[in-house]
Amino acid sequence: MNEQRPNADHSSIITKLLASVVIMFAFGFALVPLYEKFCELTGFNGTTSNSAAAEQEGMLIDDSRWITVEFTTRADRGAPWSFRPETRSIRMHPGEIKVVNFIVENHSSSNRIAQALPSISPGEASLYLNKTECFCFEQQPLTAGETAVMPMRFYLDPDLPAEIQRLTLSYVMYDITDQAQSGRTASRSE
Repeated sequence: MNEQRPNADHSSIITKLLASVVIMFAFGFALVPLYEKFCELTGFNGTTSNSAAAEQEGMLIDDSRWITVEFTTRADRGAPWSFRPETRSIRMHPGEIKVVNFIVENHSSSNRIAQALPSISPGEASLYLNKTECFCFEQQPLTAGETAVMPMRFYLDPDLPAEIQRLTLSYVMYDITDQAQSGRTASRSE
């Protein structure tokens, strides 16, 4: 009679399954920062740069075509302010420098700190959108009841693909008061 050792077979399978679970968990955990870095480098998924581009002196303006740039905004859920663009859309030539103002109103009775995160659609356009000045580069302190006008100065690279004739720049304004204050507390105690 052929006797098998079921415990040895099961423990080997269980070990392999547990190792697979640990590897999958580690991969899933590492995927988020890898994806964010990939998006930052390629402009994929509509992420835009969080640093100022240099204005190009003498850049040629492609006045043979028009691009429509639309602006959308929203305040994060529960944030105590309203946030909107001064204008919903503009038409511009690639290479032309434009300034668009955004308005935030702090409706709370306390000072708050906001941070705007941009995205762009279609995602490929993020490679050609160059912001030389933007409120999204820094945290925005808002005093109680304050209304602030925040400019964004930008241009579209003349190499913007011809098939992109319309793009949408979106901002979400987050309330980061608690994180900013805990960061300041930590830096003071060091």
